[in-house]
Amino acid sequence: MAEAHQAVGFQFTVRPDGVDLKLSQDVIKNIYLSGVTAWKKKAIQFKNGVLAGVYPACPSSWLIVVIAMMSSLYIRVDPSLGMIDGSVVPFLSRDCMSVQTRAVLSAILFATGLWLFLIYLLRYTLKALLSYHGWIFESHGRMSTSTKVWLSLVKMFSGRRPLLFSFQASLPRLPVPRVDDTIRRYLESVHPLLDSDQYDQMEVLANDFKNSKAAQLQRFLILKSYWATNYVSDWWEEYIYLRGRSPIMVNSNFYIMDLLYVTPTHRQAARAGNVVHAMLQYRRKLERGEHAPMRALGTVPMCSTQMERMFNTTRIPGIETVVRALLTKLLTFNLYIVQHLADRKHLVVYHKGRFFKVWLYTGGRHLLPSELETQFQRILNDNSEPQPGELKLAALTAGHRVPWARTRIKHFSHGVNKVSLDAIESAAFFLTLDDEPQGYDPAKTNSLDSYAKSLLHGKCYDRWFDKSFTLISYPNGKIGINAEHSWADAPIVGHMWEYILATDCFHLGYTEEGHCKGDENKGLPYPTRLQWQITKECQDAIGTSYLWAKQIADDVDFHGYLFTEFGKGLIKKCRTSPDAFIQLALQLAQFRDQGVFCLTYESSMTRMFRDGRTETVRSCTSEAVAFVRAMEDPSGTRLALFRNAADKHQNMYRLAMTGSGIDRHLFCLYIVSKYLGIDSQFLEKVLSEPWRLSTSQTPQQQLNLIDINKFPKYVGAGGGFGPVADDGYGVSYIIIGEDLITFHISSKFSSPDTDSYRFGQHIQRAMLDIKRLFMPENDKLEQHGEFVQLKNGKKHI
Repeated sequence: MAEAHQAVGFQFTVRPDGVDLKLSQDVIKNIYLSGVTAWKKKAIQFKNGVLAGVYPACPSSWLIVVIAMMSSLYIRVDPSLGMIDGSVVPFLSRDCMSVQTRAVLSAILFATGLWLFLIYLLRYTLKALLSYHGWIFESHGRMSTSTKVWLSLVKMFSGRRPLLFSFQASLPRLPVPRVDDTIRRYLESVHPLLDSDQYDQMEVLANDFKNSKAAQLQRFLILKSYWATNYVSDWWEEYIYLRGRSPIMVNSNFYIMDLLYVTPTHRQAARAGNVVHAMLQYRRKLERGEHAPMRALGTVPMCSTQMERMFNTTRIPGIETVVRALLTKLLTFNLYIVQHLADRKHLVVYHKGRFFKVWLYTGGRHLLPSELETQFQRILNDNSEPQPGELKLAALTAGHRVPWARTRIKHFSHGVNKVSLDAIESAAFFLTLDDEPQGYDPAKTNSLDSYAKSLLHGKCYDRWFDKSFTLISYPNGKIGINAEHSWADAPIVGHMWEYILATDCFHLGYTEEGHCKGDENKGLPYPTRLQWQITKECQDAIGTSYLWAKQIADDVDFHGYLFTEFGKGLIKKCRTSPDAFIQLALQLAQFRDQGVFCLTYESSMTRMFRDGRTETVRSCTSEAVAFVRAMEDPSGTRLALFRNAADKHQNMYRLAMTGSGIDRHLFCLYIVSKYLGIDSQFLEKVLSEPWRLSTSQTPQQQLNLIDINKFPKYVGAGGGFGPVADDGYGVSYIIIGEDLITFHISSKFSSPDTDSYRFGQHIQRAMLDIKRLFMPENDKLEQHGEFVQLKNGKKHI
């Protein structure tokens, strides 16, 4: 009962001679420290808010303008050209102040107005400069004089030492493409996928839409682009993610793996302690806006809006829609109030069917890594049994959304169930202390496959799939993340993950025994078990969701593949884009695997615009098809066809990044048509086309906190996602350093036409085949129109 006595903050006893009051000094000290920390945090947030609010100027520049204006009074020079006397003075009382006082106040007011005007002028100048995207279309390594001048101007107007949100007001809006351009690019993208009759039919539908309904829909879209900060993002989030009724496990959520070759410690509680502490440090800098903004070329800023919702965020299911909230209170059957809380001081930990609430602060500070290790070890040592229905409770978040919403309303809107659910949904994030070791092991052929499936879906009831992210800690010291997709895209989570891994390994570190550094604090209150009263009806709903989720998880065919034959270094020597190289290899692998070409999705970011998220690059182009056919039936200069296809892909990628993509524009036109009750056969057909090959590149070295040339073993394995189509593949890849590319391939066992391992072998063969095109002897022969084929180790010409 020692911990129970420590939890008593004060006692009072009523006696005949009065009241005997006893206060705990520790509690009073903690209250004092918590208050000091809270006020200090508010002061820092206010200061950083002011710095970001006046950026690219600085607060001290106001004083400079005021001093300059005051100095002009003494030398009898009026830089306002009479505006001070004519406009400002009449608003000041002439009866209660002297002429000199009124002149000083007038100068200060005018200087303040001038200062604000200059700030807005700087911002709009920077916004105009950032609206120029000609630099992105220039060849790599060849920068024109105009781009050099533009880059110098951007640097000059960008100010010094920007904070995370300093550039938000200067980012341009995402432009609405012309309908003619979008339809032309769309028809061009589907031309290699359709026969002549199908293409003619699609062309008729497209032209009919362009000539009849498109103009009206486009006008509403342009109106929205003027009114909203981004004409795509809110509808994309709502209709693609939040209105979806199917399970988000596998279908929406994605995962990110740990370091590939290095495990800093094999103690589960210690690794979790360091990682959680690093996350708290990251969150503190995030709340204060102290992270440096991401910038392309080290100069062009990218939007940071998505990062605001990284912590304390939960996706709440609804009957008609889904409400994503930091904390949500249910008032009626379908009505939700969304409250955004900037901070929460606890996390919820799941271990062997039990939920624990762990406080992250003590005495106004974060728990130290050693203290967190103590708390997690206490949970690992706890042998109590799950309460009835508790073991598979999280399966509700893995199943279909409507049953989960109804169960939540009926069984978790009152009593202890509501209190416990609120604790989970308001937690900083969710932590699972897993009981089965995972990670990459070169001695085991399928170790990466098992690791990925564990992160993607686990046991279907040991991750809270609605949380912004679930941190998973394994008994062998490996970690990973399962992330919910509606609030942000993978690069945002990857930004945090790079910070966490670098801080964990190079700043916090471990003792020789593998424990967290620092003294053990046994005086912390024990983690609190969340209490549940789950009825038989609710248990049945949990069981139903679990069966649905398990069926989905068991159908995932995953293959992780490390391509070590070459990497970015060799590809760059070939004077081509690594991404284009891999995308063309995927097209070649897809054709060899399926015998046909398919609509291909590659994700591209639009974060150079305010509130930008993603755009689609349709990688299966006519040029790519021509190259693949030449590889399978050689009759021409394959290297020339490759370069042509790679250039086309790069141009498509650049158009997508600069707001001239195809799919987001058509998607928004479709949404407007539904609001207006206008039926369009063309838009219906476009939005119903399946993406049988969905691809994405995982970014790395966003922060450059780890020098992988100096520490080549400290590289991440990237992440992946589930298959998008029932009969298709999902492929995520990460280009690691100069000599390694990791592929994460997913499909479904239920499809007789797909096999993830087989597709991985096709990718390997395609990569090597394309590499051979750049062999000097092949290059020389192809210049003469000759073809070199390697067969059985012999050369045939």
